Amino acid sequence: MKTGLIKFFIKIVWIFILLCVAGFVGYKIGIYKGQEAAFKNPPAVINEGIGTPTKIDFSIFWEAWHKLENSYIDTSKIDYQKMVYGAIEGMVKSLGDPYTIFFTPSQTESFNEELEGRYQGVGMVVGIKDNQLTVISPFKNTPAEKAGIKAGDKILKINDLFTADLTIDEAVKNIKGEKGTSVKLLIQREEWSEPKEFVVQRDVITIPTLEMENKERDIAVLKIYQFNKILPSEFQKAAREIINNGQKKLIIDLRDNPGGYLEIAQNIAGWFVPKGQVIVIQDEGEHKKKKEYFSEGPSIFSHYPTVVLINEGSASAAEILAGALRDQLGVKLVGKKSFGKGSVQEQITLSNRSSLKVTVARWLTPKGISLDKNGLTPDIEVSNSTSSQDVILEKAIEFLNENY
Repeated sequence: MKTGLIKFFIKIVWIFILLCVAGFVGYKIGIYKGQEAAFKNPPAVINEGIGTPTKIDFSIFWEAWHKLENSYIDTSKIDYQKMVYGAIEGMVKSLGDPYTIFFTPSQTESFNEELEGRYQGVGMVVGIKDNQLTVISPFKNTPAEKAGIKAGDKILKINDLFTADLTIDEAVKNIKGEKGTSVKLLIQREEWSEPKEFVVQRDVITIPTLEMENKERDIAVLKIYQFNKILPSEFQKAAREIINNGQKKLIIDLRDNPGGYLEIAQNIAGWFVPKGQVIVIQDEGEHKKKKEYFSEGPSIFSHYPTVVLINEGSASAAEILAGALRDQLGVKLVGKKSFGKGSVQEQITLSNRSSLKVTVARWLTPKGISLDKNGLTPDIEVSNSTSSQDVILEKAIEFLNENY
């Protein structure tokens, strides 16, 4: 009796084992068949927003995902969230736009903190020019300027990290750091045969906004460092002083100005361009209507003889202002060709507090000239001088005195 009962239980165990094996095999076959069907009939990703609908074979993504999951030697290194973020980052990088970037939640938080104002670093703005990380401009009285870094310098390495494959934000993250620490930058300058290494000590950076200087009897020079939120009030004070002093000629110095907010550039342009005239055009690509931004006045300086100074460090909002004054008022640009940062980025927050910084548009001058990559060519080109004299400023003064 006991022997028969034992045999019965053994049969039950074997049946259970066989059912488990059959279930597992069926599960694997089901996955294989599902993947096989997906490969033959890939799910369609239809994009009707940019032209002809396109069918995308997204099954290859999951095929690669499962191969990694099942084949990678060190399973402890598999972090599914990092894999998702890495996939999104790769997707964004495939666009080839250094200003379109994916931020994880922690990176998003850091980026937003940097927008608040002061930060710790070396005090310069960088961009991508001819596929190379390039200094747009060092700010006045910052470690970068004191170390001798100049607009147009190519940054080949940050410490021991080559910059060729870095995004703008990855480069900035490596350049910035706590006050008192230092960063090594391998710099190539146009006139050098070999790159040179700069060691720059980081500090707390406070960026200046506006300075005014009187040149000769009737010329006021307004040096604008950046288009930040306090510039309108600073410019208003300077405008009042110009009027009270009876000065009738202006030089707007936008050299080494990396830009800032569009609405601030629009506000400053309004002091010159008559109300209702176009300041800049926003081009959001095919199938979308171009958007125009207009002067809101007060146009007090519309009849003042004015010259704008630009160089390779003039970018973004600085180029918008310079382009508007030339197109609408015939103002002459003096100096060197500007940087050519004429694209617009928008930060889009995703559901888990990660975000995308996406290029959504490009800027055109009122006459429809694209600023992006092209920059502005000066009407009067002046080469840099090795002397201590500011030859660009002197040329602008000479022009105003001879023509007005």
